[in-house]
Amino acid sequence: MAYLGHYYYRTYALDFWGFGESGKKRDTYAVQDFVSLVNQFMESLGIVRAPLVGHSMGGTVSLSVAIRYPERVSKVVVVGSPIVGSSLAWPLKLAGYRGIAFLLFNMMGAFRLAMRVASPFICRDPRFPEMMDRDISRTTLESFLLSIASLRRTDLRPMLDEIKMPAMGIYGDRDNIVHPRQWEPMLAGIPQARIQRFNSAGHFPMLDTPDDFMQVLKDFLSDEKPAL
Repeated sequence: MAYLGHYYYRTYALDFWGFGESGKKRDTYAVQDFVSLVNQFMESLGIVRAPLVGHSMGGTVSLSVAIRYPERVSKVVVVGSPIVGSSLAWPLKLAGYRGIAFLLFNMMGAFRLAMRVASPFICRDPRFPEMMDRDISRTTLESFLLSIASLRRTDLRPMLDEIKMPAMGIYGDRDNIVHPRQWEPMLAGIPQARIQRFNSAGHFPMLDTPDDFMQVLKDFLSDEKPAL
């Protein structure tokens, strides 16, 4: 259970295929594969409809679920998520090419060391380097390569007006992983969009400014005002 103020929420944390503790043997790891995975996950657990909260690519997937399976989604929250894949930082876009991804994963020790050195510039939470290192160690070359390549080609702007449920975008103004102004197409395209910006946070506002982040999330999820 997650506790937000006076509200309790049963929370499910889902690892996409190829990441974390989910299966690693698949032919594709595209954004639309993960959209189907969320639908299958909810179906398997008997979750008819729920709010979706996703960070980075997870938010892009959450918005895509809201477009493809609107009956599944009561609200959607995205955190530092690309609406347009070209908004990814150039090192991440380059990592979506096979040759570069192959080099990274065949120099894993150096890659992990480089990420540790870069960690303070990405997130100021002292736990972040260990968290990032653990995540990298649980990711396969193919899932990393194909998911980033798919995300780079994604552009949700033409479909955003299909999202009729309340949606919130949470973005850090110091994000150096996804362009910090990706809230703009979301606000322009989704009828019930709300935007919350944190001027002192980067790509991980839930770690950079945890108290403020949790308050914003709680207020949005607990707001029971009828849709206009």
